[in-house]
Amino acid sequence: MPRRSAAAVADTRGEVLDVAVRRASIDGLDGLTIGRLADEVSMSKSGLHGMFGSKQELQAAAFERGVQDFTREVWEPVSGRDPGLRRLLALIDRWIAYHRRRTLPGGCLVTTATIEFDARPGPLRDAVTVARRRMHAALAADVRTAVEAGEVPAGTDPDDAAFTLYALASAASQAIQLGERGAAARARRCMRAALGV
Repeated sequence: MPRRSAAAVADTRGEVLDVAVRRASIDGLDGLTIGRLADEVSMSKSGLHGMFGSKQELQAAAFERGVQDFTREVWEPVSGRDPGLRRLLALIDRWIAYHRRRTLPGGCLVTTATIEFDARPGPLRDAVTVARRRMHAALAADVRTAVEAGEVPAGTDPDDAAFTLYALASAASQAIQLGERGAAARARRCMRAALGV
C-alpha cells in the first residue's frame, strides 16, 4: 500500500479533530477516547493512536483546535478594527452569534473544559488557564483603551469589565444550550451594560 502524503495525513487529522471537538463539547474532554473516536470516524484505534499518541494528547489537540476555531470565528474578524468600544461591541455581537448558531452541539468548549478541569491539576487545566488568560487580557486591553478614549465611563476597571464580559458569555452559552428564551438578547444587553453603554 503506498504511503500517504503529509498533506493527506494533515487533512485526515484535521477532519478527525473536527469530530473530536464536536464530541468533546458534549461529553467533555475526559469523555473523548481514542476507541470511541475511532468508531465515530471509522478508523482503526491503531491509526488514531499513531496520529495522537495517547488519550491525553488527543484531548489537548482537541482543546487547542476548539480554541483556534473559536478565535477564527469570533476574534479574528474584528481584530483589524481599532481597539476600543467599537471593537468590543463588534466582538460581543460575534460572540453571542457564535453561541446562537450552536456552532458546537454541546456549547462552548472552553466553558465545558473550564468546568471539567478547574480543580484537576495537569496539562489540560494548564491549557484552559492559558486560553482564559489570553481572552481576559484581550478584553481588558480593549476596555482600557475605551476608558482612556472616554468611550466608557471613567473609573471602569478593565479587569473587572473583562471578567464580567467573559462570565456573561459563558452564561449565555449555557442558557442558549438549555433553550432559555431570549438568552442571546439578554446576554447582549448585559454585556453592553457591563461597559456602561
